[in-house]
Amino acid sequence: MFDILMYLFENYIHNESEIFVEESALTDELLKAGFNSPEIYKALDWLEQLAQLQHSDELPYLHTAPTAACRIYTGEESIKLDIQCQGFLLFLEQVGVINSTTREMVIDRAMALDHAQIALDDLKWVVLMVLLSVPGQEHAYAQMEDLIFDDPNPTLH
Repeated sequence: MFDILMYLFENYIHNESEIFVEESALTDELLKAGFNSPEIYKALDWLEQLAQLQHSDELPYLHTAPTAACRIYTGEESIKLDIQCQGFLLFLEQVGVINSTTREMVIDRAMALDHAQIALDDLKWVVLMVLLSVPGQEHAYAQMEDLIFDDPNPTLH
């Protein structure tokens, strides 16, 4: 599923292709690219749930004003997001790339991936996808891109 998300991200965001593609045409394109149907539907569902996070009453903490708070991870979250991932999210929050709302969106979408444990590089892509989906986060998205692509000596976190 993550490979499909990356394929969509790279082909529809960075190449300035038409983003609003009919789902059946998108599914056909993904099938032609070699992805299988169950994984395609999981990836499309993941993206749909990402879009719904901004409009959901199910997770009320996503609609409150951002606050500086210590994030305590559940046991399941701690298994899936190791200390390196947790430290990276804290670092991003401290430098102002994400706030508590976008952090929770990232954690929600990372937990929805079908990985037993999320690699730090995969988490960075999830952060980019979340920032891209939230209106008004263009500056944060650009900062995140700079952290990933332009820094030959990455910051320790």
